Amino acid sequence: MRVIMSMYYDSIYGSNNSKLNKELFDVNKQIASGLKIQYAKDDVRTFAETMQLDNEVAVLDQIKQSTESGYKVANQTDEIMNEFNTSLNRMRTLLLQASNGTNDDTSLDSIADELREIEKNLRGLANTSINGQFLFSGSAIEIKPIADDGVYQGNDDAMNSFTGSNNLQQYNLSGSDLFLGEEVLRNREVTSNTLHGNLLVSDKLLSSSSTLRELMGDKDNSSATVNTDYFYLRGTKSDGSAIKEKIVLNDTAKIDTLLKRIGIAYGNTSTVDVVAISMNNNGQIVVKDKIKGSSKLDFHLVGAVDYSGANTADVNDIDNLDGGETTYPPAGDLYVKEFMQSGLIPANGAATNIQGLVYDRMEFSKDGFYLASNTAQVTKSNNAFAAPSTKISEVADLTQGNLDTLDGSSLRLTGTDVNGGAYDVTINFFNTTNSGSTFTDNITGNTYDIFNMDSVRTAVNADDMTYQQLLDVVNMVATDRYPATNTPTDYDNAIKSAQLKGDTYLSYDGKVSFHDLQGMDANGTLANISLYDPNSNDFTAGATSSIITFNTNNALTISDPKTDFFKTVDAMIVAVEDHKLYPDSSSGNIRNVGIENAIQKMDDLQDHVLRMHSKIGAQSNTLNMSLKRIETLKISTISLRSSLLDTDLAESSLALQQLTINYKAMLSTVGMVSKLSLVNYL
Repeated sequence: MRVIMSMYYDSIYGSNNSKLNKELFDVNKQIASGLKIQYAKDDVRTFAETMQLDNEVAVLDQIKQSTESGYKVANQTDEIMNEFNTSLNRMRTLLLQASNGTNDDTSLDSIADELREIEKNLRGLANTSINGQFLFSGSAIEIKPIADDGVYQGNDDAMNSFTGSNNLQQYNLSGSDLFLGEEVLRNREVTSNTLHGNLLVSDKLLSSSSTLRELMGDKDNSSATVNTDYFYLRGTKSDGSAIKEKIVLNDTAKIDTLLKRIGIAYGNTSTVDVVAISMNNNGQIVVKDKIKGSSKLDFHLVGAVDYSGANTADVNDIDNLDGGETTYPPAGDLYVKEFMQSGLIPANGAATNIQGLVYDRMEFSKDGFYLASNTAQVTKSNNAFAAPSTKISEVADLTQGNLDTLDGSSLRLTGTDVNGGAYDVTINFFNTTNSGSTFTDNITGNTYDIFNMDSVRTAVNADDMTYQQLLDVVNMVATDRYPATNTPTDYDNAIKSAQLKGDTYLSYDGKVSFHDLQGMDANGTLANISLYDPNSNDFTAGATSSIITFNTNNALTISDPKTDFFKTVDAMIVAVEDHKLYPDSSSGNIRNVGIENAIQKMDDLQDHVLRMHSKIGAQSNTLNMSLKRIETLKISTISLRSSLLDTDLAESSLALQQLTINYKAMLSTVGMVSKLSLVNYL
């Protein structure tokens, strides 16, 4: 075959030119864009890996944004907590100054004024917001956490930042934790609030080594006459079970013996103490729970002695001591010693001359159109405040009456309704085998079923009755809205009608409360409520204790696992405002804890705030470390992407030079061939 010019041209130039041009275009494109490939068709594997890495970078950017937002909140909260601690430290300093006993009334008033200013600052800190979003409201960021009355209005929700796959980190500190949190390792401690001195030697203080004669007195001043002292103990153990015991001792016994007997009633043994019982220099009995994390411990005590020896101090119904006297020496022979005073009014039928006799048969306290109990409803299983859906059997002492059941127990509900009319109602807890629970109007004799909410409406089983069902009954009675007939329909209608006139509810701290919505009297509600176990005053041998208490003339709380921040702060300041170094029911606010106990409350409060500060500090550190980790991952991912996709400019430049030389060589060769004559081919 004869080789012609066009064949030679195509062989040298045609195919090489197209190939070299493409390679030159590609390498120029890489140099211009800085990328090895532009499209998936250029290199499918590299393109797929690059897209995956791009997604990783985008996700890391989102995580970083989320984490940064959380970190800003956590860091700001951390700074606010520093200010909290500074304010509390100043409060503690002022309380210590107030407790030294050398301050006159003017100095104490000045200290109290500064404490109130610090309280205002604490409320301002509690209501700190960033861009209109409150720090301490949980997830309810648009709601101011602390109301004007100091009540927390937010929720307990955690707010989290997304810090990685299946990884969330909380960044907020809810007001529920900070202001109402619980310290499970703290012991509850309570104290009586009536001062007691040595009745035989006026300038001598009482101590645990003093005799009961020094505590209870001796009218004939003769130690030869041995009197018998009776002490009536009521209260609640740390497990929620009730105590009711009559302690009988000769007045030659030491006070320490009385304290040991009280301890035994709470469960102390020869080898193990579950409570610590002591008497301070003011003759007040202090009970400290040695079981941590329980808020149920309660204490009430009444002492009685008959100097004539007639033993009228020995009673089965404690109301029979109401004829005695509390002033020493008494005009008669029956002397009654009160250890607790509450200022509450005894319920109908309770002792009225000597208020200290009454433990849980007290009227709810009144404030305008509101009534409130003072005993929190706390579940036995987890020390949580009861909610409307909580079963009463989860709080009540089921060791009383029929074991492990409310069946056969009852509560008494007395007082006046919103119209001023008297009522007297018995709430009966019965299981369905006994036709279920009911409430009876003792004035009219009418009995009504307390209906359940099942599809088939029947009287609720005693152990299934909830607080909401109890609240409904109280609300119907307090508003004088009884069912027209004993049917589910009329029962529901009565509840709805009652809700238009009053609202009975559980407060944030588990206390039964009532709001008079009718408000007939400008001076406040006409309603009164007393809710108690009718066996409360019965000290007959074998008589059951109260299955549950709602409003008590009880010991003052010094320390408790549950925190109520602003209520505690107010109690501490009131102690200074009232100029009380220690609890004293003889004047002023008789439930005042005193400055000395306020210092203990401050210690507890600071411990709690410190733990919360540590929590938010740990969250802030975790978020900061997450940010650093995310930044490192992002840099690593970008570096890996760069190694896959980015052009090596030096390598590409060298390739461009080589391709350019090759292209020039090809053109030179083609040019030389193009100059050949026909003679050259011959």
